[in-house]
Amino acid sequence: MRILITGGAGFIGSHLAELLIRRGDEVHIIDDLSTGSIDNIEPIRNHPNFRYHIDTVRNHRLTAELVDKCDVVYHLAAAVGVRLIVESPVNTIETNTRGTDVVLSLAAKKRKRVLITSTSEVYGKRESIPFKEDDDLVIGPTTKGRWSYACSKAIDEFLAIAYWKERRVPTVIARLFNTVGPRQTGRYGMVIPTFVQQALAEQEIRVFGDGLQRRCFTHVSDVVEALIKIAEHPRAVGEVYNVGGNQEITILDLARRIRTLADSQSMITLVPYSEAYEAGFEDMMRRVPDTTKLRTLIGYNPTIDLDGILTSVIDYYRAKMVRELGAPARTLAFYA
Repeated sequence: MRILITGGAGFIGSHLAELLIRRGDEVHIIDDLSTGSIDNIEPIRNHPNFRYHIDTVRNHRLTAELVDKCDVVYHLAAAVGVRLIVESPVNTIETNTRGTDVVLSLAAKKRKRVLITSTSEVYGKRESIPFKEDDDLVIGPTTKGRWSYACSKAIDEFLAIAYWKERRVPTVIARLFNTVGPRQTGRYGMVIPTFVQQALAEQEIRVFGDGLQRRCFTHVSDVVEALIKIAEHPRAVGEVYNVGGNQEITILDLARRIRTLADSQSMITLVPYSEAYEAGFEDMMRRVPDTTKLRTLIGYNPTIDLDGILTSVIDYYRAKMVRELGAPARTLAFYA
C-alpha cells in the first residue's frame, strides 16, 4: 500500500513508518520538525520505499499531492505535550484544527481513508472510570489554557465523523492514552522520559502536584500495531476507539519505579503545579481506558507491561547519553 503519515518524524509517527516499511508498504511522511526530529527517521531515511518532506500539512499544494498519491492517511501531526500546550495555546489550537481540516478536505476529493489520532485528554475532568468512547466529555473553562488541547482534538473528532457522515470519507479515530517508548522526548512535559533522564543523571526527580495522579501507559510498538489494524478494518469506519494500557500507577510510584530500574540514587521531590506550569493549573487525576471496543474489533491486548516499557526508555536514554557525550550516564549532567 501507499501510505502518508503526517507528523511522521515524531515519536509515534516514526515508529509507525518503520513498521509499515517492514511489511513492504511505500511510506511518505510530512513533518515540520516543530516537535519531531530528523533523527527519528534515520533508520529508514534511505530506504527505497520511504520519502520524507520537511513542511507543514498546511502547505496545501504539497499535502494535496501527497494525499493524492496515497491509499491511507495517518494524521498524527499535532501540538503535543502539556508544557507546550500551556505555553502556546494559539499554536495548539491552530495546528490541530487547521491541519486536520486541510487533511480531511483533501482526502474528501477522492474519498481516501484517514485515521485521526486523538487523545485521552478529550475526556477532560471526567471522574467515572474507566473511560468509554461514548461517555460524555467534561472539559474545563475556556479561561484555562490547559483545556485548549482537549477542545481542539475534540473538534478534530467532530470533523472526522462529519466528513464520514456527510461526505462519505472513510475516517476512523484513535484516542491514545499515554503512549511511551524509545525516541519520546521529555522536552514538552512527557513524564516518563523526563523522569528517566533525571534518574540517569542522578538529579532530582521532580513530581508535579501531590503525585497521586494515576495513569496507564502503553508501549509505542503496541500502539502502532493497533493503529494499522484500526485504519485497515472495514468495520472501523466512522468509529472512535480507545488505545491504551491497563496497568494503572500513581505518578509518585512511577518515579520510584524508574529510580529502582535505573539503579539511581536520585531524590524524589514534589513540585507544586503553580511552580511547574501556571497559577490555577488543572489536571486529570485518573485516566483509565476501557478498551473493550478495540479488543472486540481486533483482539487488542498490549504485549509489553509497565516494567518493560520503562526499561525500554531507560535503555534508550542510557545508550543515547553514552553515544552523544561519550561518557557513562551516571557521570553526565542532565540535558533535555
